[in-house]
Amino acid sequence: MTTVADHSARFANTLDTHGPASVLNPSDTFWHRHIGPSEAEVAEMLALLGYADLEAFTDAVVPESIRDRRSLDLAGLPAGTPGEFETLVRLKQIASQNQIFRSFIGTGYHDCITPPVILRNIMENPGWYTQYTPYQAEIAQGRLEALLNFQTMVSDLTGLPVAGASLLDEATAAAEAMAMAFAVAGQDKSTFLAASDCHPQTLAVLATRADGMGIKLVISEPKDFDLSNPDVCGLLVQYPTTDGRIECYRELSAKAKAAGITVIAAADLLSLTLITPPGEWGADVCIGSAQRFGVPMGFGGPHAAFIATREEHVRKLPGRIIGVSRDASGKPALRMAIQTREQHIRREKATSNICTAQALLAIMASMFAVYHGPEGLRRIALRITSYANSLRAGLLSLGHSISDDAVFDTLRVKPNGVTPAQVLAAAQARKINLRNFRDGSLGISLDETTDRKLIQDLLACFGGTDQEDVDSLLRHAKGGLPPVFTRQSGYLTHPVFNTYHSETEMLRYISKLQSHDFSLADGMIPLGSCTMKLNATSEMIPVTWPEFGRLHPFAPSEQTKGYQQMFAELESWLADITGFAAVSLQPNAGAQGEYTGLMVIRAYLKSIGQAHRDVCLIPDSAHGTNPASAVIAGMKVVAVKNDPEGNVDLADLKLKISQHKDNIGALMVTYPSTYGVFESHIREICQLVHDAGGQVYMDGANMNAQVALTSPGFIGADVCHLNLHKTFCIPHGGGG
Repeated sequence: MTTVADHSARFANTLDTHGPASVLNPSDTFWHRHIGPSEAEVAEMLALLGYADLEAFTDAVVPESIRDRRSLDLAGLPAGTPGEFETLVRLKQIASQNQIFRSFIGTGYHDCITPPVILRNIMENPGWYTQYTPYQAEIAQGRLEALLNFQTMVSDLTGLPVAGASLLDEATAAAEAMAMAFAVAGQDKSTFLAASDCHPQTLAVLATRADGMGIKLVISEPKDFDLSNPDVCGLLVQYPTTDGRIECYRELSAKAKAAGITVIAAADLLSLTLITPPGEWGADVCIGSAQRFGVPMGFGGPHAAFIATREEHVRKLPGRIIGVSRDASGKPALRMAIQTREQHIRREKATSNICTAQALLAIMASMFAVYHGPEGLRRIALRITSYANSLRAGLLSLGHSISDDAVFDTLRVKPNGVTPAQVLAAAQARKINLRNFRDGSLGISLDETTDRKLIQDLLACFGGTDQEDVDSLLRHAKGGLPPVFTRQSGYLTHPVFNTYHSETEMLRYISKLQSHDFSLADGMIPLGSCTMKLNATSEMIPVTWPEFGRLHPFAPSEQTKGYQQMFAELESWLADITGFAAVSLQPNAGAQGEYTGLMVIRAYLKSIGQAHRDVCLIPDSAHGTNPASAVIAGMKVVAVKNDPEGNVDLADLKLKISQHKDNIGALMVTYPSTYGVFESHIREICQLVHDAGGQVYMDGANMNAQVALTSPGFIGADVCHLNLHKTFCIPHGGGG
């Protein structure tokens, strides 16, 4: 029996052991709830390995020559050890600095409504958000079915027979499609045409990728495309355009095909429920974002992109494809039918370094389509375009100028009688964001959250009243889409999109798929560093806060103060942890981080007159994305041998350096290595490359083994990426 005296003695012992103030500290500190192994389990592991304590084990594993014993100075962190509740309170204070305006800026980002059944049971459910991306089909049948639904949805809506299981974002998907066109042409044709009315961020990413791959990017209006140029491998058009016009590309597509040019459409997925799908007017590839299918804007992402193509190009498709097969007993089963991950197969001959997908977000988008079905999606699209027509009628009645082009959700308005600045000021007063074009016109992209009150507010911003009869405006509006643009074909005819339309049915379907998966909610998945961590509930809660989720990436900076503080603090902390001078949060996956880092190295070499240095040394044990990233960054891969223990073979490294001494640009090294080894010669390796005039790129996939023990900067690396979904907390595939 425990007595009051026992409790008193234990309390006194706590004060003596931890200091008189410790009893006042938070009782919900993170570490004691989320570090998995117990003290007994740690002792058992150490005993098996033959070490007295963790410090002795660490000293044996991590060479003294690379131990970074400096104290981390993570400026801005609260003093002491805050609890999870206290941390969330502080984060809420930061988030409150963001201002939630109604954003109608467009450019591929739209506010939307996440059905509560999907929000609660997928996005907020550890049975869905903790898993590894589905490399192991036997423990991922639920996710694979949801991703197969995603592919079916994309294929149906785009009118193309083969779709991938998602990509990273629309701009990256456009760059991957450009690389596809380059590969389809056999890399004999190196000019790519892009429409000037594509989204600006897409054109920016195309320019960067084209530079690394030796592609000549020509941006112009589609009517000015030179299809007679024999060097053109592909072209890209936006459908509808970034300013909202629905253009007919049938003739352009026919001429391009006659010239052997791959036609790519960047399409709005929701609009394809109403307008002719690209596959029907001749496009060979269709890409875009599934964001508006129930995924919050989140200040730019992450969001699931999509890509679809024709059968003849399937082997050039980046990413992965989910297919239906049979298991050992002959029953239907799902697998990655074409797990292209070609960097693991072709390595230095790869044309893509994409090795992941936005699995969780693609699943959310697919469930959005399952829940609403074809008629529900069409109803959402019709509602949005009807509001656009109502708004157009009201603006025209006020004397403003709008073209007669067919539109889906976006209007480009030339104000008359009021200045653009006056309209923008009035919109700001009503907490509305509009797009401001350089020619003085204003863009308005409506979305699923649009209602009558918004149309009234917008008309008031343009000099009207906020009492307009919106229903009357729609009755007097110009008719719907011209027949040439109206979709005639069916879509989403599979039973999965025509069954689960009540919340009860949907909930049961989600639960059924979840039961076919194995996640961290079920047990440990010993599949490498990606899974050796936890997405703690307190870390996931802020993802669904509107202060973070409802901000448009191009919202004015004065509305995003909370994000700015969060970015600045995170960049500072990561720089301190890595020992580097600066950090970019831009790459949205580990492989994209590799590519970004190598492009930084190339830019640095160019800035010092060493642009000819294009050889990238890569050990045989490196992650498969390393050589693929080097190739698309415009570098030549030279393999370096490993010894039997997994270390870089120093003799072979010295040989390769001597063979390419005048052209060494970089060495890519994974640390600890893919074999889990802390190489004792890593500093010597870095110095050899530096002495040869090159830079060292460290793959930070295993950064969780370095934190507080050593750092890339201390070891001697120049550039490093971090997989934030590995070392830190976000779901796998969620960011680099």
